[in-house]
Amino acid sequence: MRIKLPLLFLSIAFAGSWQLTKKQWQIIATVFLLILFISTCWSLVQYLQTMASVHQGYLKAKVFQTPLQNDHVRYSWLVSVGVLLCLLLLNETSKKVKILLVITAIWFAVYLHILSARTGLGSFYICLFISAIWLLKKYANKKLVAMSIAVIFGLPLLAWLLLPTFQNRIKYFVYDYSFIKSNTYLPGSNDGNRALSLKAGWSILKENAGGVGRGDVYAETNKWYTENIPNIQEHDRLYPASEWLLYGASAGWLGFLLFTAVMLLPFIFLPVTNQFFWVALNATAAFSFLFDIGLEVQYGVFLYSFIVLWWWKWFALKNERVVHE
Repeated sequence: MRIKLPLLFLSIAFAGSWQLTKKQWQIIATVFLLILFISTCWSLVQYLQTMASVHQGYLKAKVFQTPLQNDHVRYSWLVSVGVLLCLLLLNETSKKVKILLVITAIWFAVYLHILSARTGLGSFYICLFISAIWLLKKYANKKLVAMSIAVIFGLPLLAWLLLPTFQNRIKYFVYDYSFIKSNTYLPGSNDGNRALSLKAGWSILKENAGGVGRGDVYAETNKWYTENIPNIQEHDRLYPASEWLLYGASAGWLGFLLFTAVMLLPFIFLPVTNQFFWVALNATAAFSFLFDIGLEVQYGVFLYSFIVLWWWKWFALKNERVVHE
């Protein structure tokens, strides 16, 4: 994996002792949302131009074109972060801007349901679930919590009724799951091949408590495929589709536990401000790594490190003079 140095340095820059003003952080967040909004518009234009073929593609686990060189997994997570960022800025802006932020958040939510990428949708609903818990804890308002729960269950139903891409995504999942349940290999399967890769990773971890070494993970995974799914095609032989299992296969239970500890650190060392948003952000990141190896690709490494370090620096405002400067 190659990471371009400018991207790496951009993330490392947050480690300095410098700090920006509250207004400057808001400007950065606004620019981020603007770029993200434009990119979703571009992506939806690609969808609208070939709707019929796209809808058919969703019955075969394909999605329409997205930014980041069509990396819909990382991009969908990025859009879910955009929703969270809109909610974060609601407490720091004027009434007119609040309206724009609400509209933008709704736009991102609609886009996520049209795209119907598991990582983005899962992250979005994790944020909603954490929001419901936070509202219950902060306000103890049962009506408010009931509304949140209604939204959590109502949005998927609404998406099913209105969005062909969401419908076809669910239909394909149900179809694919029937093969997963019966432990039957389906050539070209999306969820099925991921499930098989998870079985392979878990098997390697159980049989090699000390790991097999990073360089031999794929060879051992391929060996498992040959022994258990001899008719599997070459392009369906995936790495274990989980960072936990990938580190476990590489370094054994020690690697599995160390990666778990690293992912838990953000929930232990909370920033000075906006702790709810910090927890929500890192919960979605952990979820994305549970069923994907996002840290093995350039976009995944950069986006995770950049956004987490950006928010940590932003939330580390320590005194009233800096906050309101």
